[in-house]
Amino acid sequence: MSPLERRAIFLLAAGLMWLAGWNPARAQDTPPANAGSWSDVAEFSYVATAGNSETATLGFKNTLGRKWDKTSFELKAGAVRAHTTTTTRTAVGAVPPGSFTVFEQKDTTLSAESAFLSGRCDRKVSERVFWFAGGGWNRNRFAGIQNRYEAAGGIGNLWVDRERVKFRTDYALSYTKEDDVVQAPDSKDTFAGFRFSWKFEHRLGATTTYGNELVLNENLSDTSDLRGDMTNSVAVSMSRRLALKVSLQSIYDHQPAFREIDLLAPPPPGGAKIGTVLDELDTLDTITTASLVVNF
Repeated sequence: MSPLERRAIFLLAAGLMWLAGWNPARAQDTPPANAGSWSDVAEFSYVATAGNSETATLGFKNTLGRKWDKTSFELKAGAVRAHTTTTTRTAVGAVPPGSFTVFEQKDTTLSAESAFLSGRCDRKVSERVFWFAGGGWNRNRFAGIQNRYEAAGGIGNLWVDRERVKFRTDYALSYTKEDDVVQAPDSKDTFAGFRFSWKFEHRLGATTTYGNELVLNENLSDTSDLRGDMTNSVAVSMSRRLALKVSLQSIYDHQPAFREIDLLAPPPPGGAKIGTVLDELDTLDTITTASLVVNF
C-alpha cells in the first residue's frame, strides 16, 4: 500500500469517527429523539494488498429512509469495484545464470464491478397488513448484466414488530427488463413475474444485530427462470453512530446470462482462433463484505 493510500484511509477513518462522535462508553445509548423522521445509514469498505500481491476493493452502500405514522419510504444505493494488478517478471543475463537484470511489467485490470439503486414505499392498512410499491436498477457486467430494471407492487404481512425482533413478508407482481452484455439467441429481455420476499432482524444483545433478507422473483412466462437474492449480516455497534458489519450476499440465477469466448481449432489445448461461441455463466455469485457503518 502506498503512503498516499495509507494517508487517505487514515483521514477517512478519522473523519467518520468525528462525524459519529465516537465514544465506546455510549454503546448502549438510546436512539436519537427524531428517529421517526429522516434517517441515513452509510456503509464503507476498503481492502488493499501490496507487495507480492496487489489488489484494491472499494465498496459503498447507503440507505435513506423516512417514516410517518402509517407510511415509510426507503431509498438504497450501492457499488463495489475491485482492481487486480498482475506483475510479470523476466530476467536478462548470461546462461548459465550469472549476472542478470530483472525487469517487471505490471498490468492492472478491473476484476469486479457492480452497482444498484432501488426505492420502496410502504403504507399500513392495519397493524399486520400493508401494501407497497417499488422499483430499482442494477448493473453487474461480470455476471453478464448490462442493465436490469425492475418494478413491483403488492401486499405484505408484518408478523413481528418488537424492539428486539422484526419480521415481515411481502408478495407482489413484478415486471423486469434486462439488457445483457451478450444477448443470447431466442431470449426475452422483458417478463412479468411473481415476487416473494422477507426481512428479518434480531437484536442478540445490547450491541449485536443479526439480519436476513431474501428476494425471490419467478418468471411467469418461463417458470424455470427463477432468481434469488439473500443477504445475511451481523452488525456490532461501537457507539450510537458507529458499527462494524459483516455480510454475505448470495445471488442465484437459474438461467444466467452468457459470455462470448474464443473458439480455437483442435487439437487441445487449441490452435488458431476460428470464431467465437456463447458460454453460460455460473448460476451463483457470492459477495462477502466487512464494512464500517455510520448512522446519521
